[in-house]
Amino acid sequence: MATSLKSLSEHSSKNITDISTKTFAIIVSEWNEEVTESLYSGALQTLLQHGAKKENIIRKNVPGSFELSLASQWMAQDETIDAVICLGCVIQGETKHFDFICDAVAHGITNVSLKYNKPVIFGVLTPNTQQQALDRAGGKHGNKGDEAAITAVKMLGF
Repeated sequence: MATSLKSLSEHSSKNITDISTKTFAIIVSEWNEEVTESLYSGALQTLLQHGAKKENIIRKNVPGSFELSLASQWMAQDETIDAVICLGCVIQGETKHFDFICDAVAHGITNVSLKYNKPVIFGVLTPNTQQQALDRAGGKHGNKGDEAAITAVKMLGF
């Protein structure tokens, strides 16, 4: 979580493992594309900087964040995939739609991780405004995509 004291892009070097032979799936929501493309760029660059091979990074797009759960299940069931990173952005609106989507996605991604016993990372922003999303997608609070990618790397080193 980003705070005034810590950026999403900051992390410690503990539990960083060799990922040169690991395969990653990155699933990107097309909804709020300006934000999610920045999240993807952050995640991709972080994986490459830590030794992942570009040919071992598979990108899949889904229409919205709600679809991340099923898509992550499809990717996690593939035994050649070592970790799945889910990237999305759900911005608070005027209705309860936000609450239902965020809750469903969080539970869905968690359940996939537990079902397949592999890292399935929740890289979904849940801000109140577009500006808060941009601040967390490469803006003043860092990039949630960086955080999601380093989380996958660290979980593989657990």
